[in-house]
Amino acid sequence: MSNNKTKKLSVGPHLSNVVSTFNIGCKLDLNNIARRGRNVEYNPRRFNAVSMKMRKPRTSALIFESGKIVCAGAQNEIESQNAARKYGRLIQKMGYPAKFQGFKIQNVVASCNVNFTIQIEDLAQNYPQECCYMPELFPGLKFRLSEQKLTLLVFISGKVVFVGAKSKDQVNKAFQAICPILERFKRKTH
Repeated sequence: MSNNKTKKLSVGPHLSNVVSTFNIGCKLDLNNIARRGRNVEYNPRRFNAVSMKMRKPRTSALIFESGKIVCAGAQNEIESQNAARKYGRLIQKMGYPAKFQGFKIQNVVASCNVNFTIQIEDLAQNYPQECCYMPELFPGLKFRLSEQKLTLLVFISGKVVFVGAKSKDQVNKAFQAICPILERFKRKTH
C-alpha cells in the first residue's frame, strides 16, 4: 500500500450523532413543561413525551413523565453529556427537584469515505454471515461486525456509516477492522 492510499484511509470516521439517556429522578408534569419551556413541542395524542430543542449544543431531547430523558444530535460524547446536564438544569429551573442520574451513551453514529469504490456484491458473497445486501430495498450493504457489536452501512461509492456503537473508540476499532476487508473489494479502475 502506498503512502498516498494510507493517508486517504487514515482520515478515519467522524461522529455525526450521539444519542444518550439519563434520568432526573422525579416525575414530571409534561403539560407544565410544555407551557413553561422554550422551543418545545407536545402533542400527547401523537407521542407521550415533550420534545425540546437547544441551540448550543445543537441537540434535541425527548422528556418523559417518568423523568427519563433521551438526548440526540450531539457531535461527540462530551457534548452529549453537557447537553444532557443543560436539559436537567432547565427542568430544575421549572421547580422540579431534578438530579442528574444514570447518564449513558446509547448510540454513536459516524461516517467516513474510504476514497475508493467498492464491489459490494462480491463483498456480500464472500461474507454471507456478516452481510445483508438487498439493493432493491436499500442501496447500501449492511455489514455486522459482531466483535465490535455494531453495524456498518457500506456503499458502492466508498462511503461507510457506523451505527450502534457506544463510543468513538468502538467506532475507531471498527474502522480499523473493516478497512483491510474493504481494500480487498476495491473496484478496479481501467
